[in-house]
Amino acid sequence: MTAAMVEAGASKEKVEVSIDNTPTGLAVDAIEAAAPMARQCIIGQVRDGKASIAVLPLLASGRCFVGDQH
Repeated sequence: MTAAMVEAGASKEKVEVSIDNTPTGLAVDAIEAAAPMARQCIIGQVRDGKASIAVLPLLASGRCFVGDQH
């Protein structure tokens, strides 16, 4: 996910990636990556082998995600 976001023009240092395991160690249903660009967040998600993209407002914190990411 990080490589795809960087290839699309995002700064590697600013890419946020959702957790890929639940607290109990199971794989998550979907993985997301996001990067701030021009006061917006470009968010990509892969679920069941299908990718989708959304553009949402940047959070007041300057980040795209709330909660755990790496």
